[in-house]
Amino acid sequence: MVYNEHEEKVIFERCITFLNSIGIQTIFRIIGDDSFLPGFLIENGTVIIDKDTVQYPGDILHEAGHIAIVSSADRAQLTEKAIIKRKDREAEEVMAIAWSYAACMHLEIDPAFVFHNEGYRGGSRSIIESCDKNEYIGLFMLQSIGMAIGGSQVVSKTMPFPFMIRWLRN
Repeated sequence: MVYNEHEEKVIFERCITFLNSIGIQTIFRIIGDDSFLPGFLIENGTVIIDKDTVQYPGDILHEAGHIAIVSSADRAQLTEKAIIKRKDREAEEVMAIAWSYAACMHLEIDPAFVFHNEGYRGGSRSIIESCDKNEYIGLFMLQSIGMAIGGSQVVSKTMPFPFMIRWLRN
């Protein structure tokens, strides 16, 4: 689904409201070219947003996913540059992908909002197609840290992924 500019703005605002409600702070300020993704920066566990330079608003959920999946002890010090240096960065990357997909489902938005054609090294379509088949990249790792369940872990009263048991790692 392709959103028009007004719909995209409304969805972006809904994402911001959601993030703030689960404990991921967002702040608006000018960041210029000093970020990995245009318009977004992670600074001390907060998503910094430069509305004037955002190219793909859906990137906010993936960036927030990086904050959500680190331990609470690490979250307050997390920065964009620190993510790259973390020893489990590859695992955390796929967990952030799974987390952002779950956020899309929770917010009832098209995953293409996050997994746009210009991201994920050309693999966005593959990520969406895998999720459509209930083949979730990163689910096993989210299970291992108690944020979601799936497969044989599902019991009658617990919803399986993409439902999240908790949005922030302990």
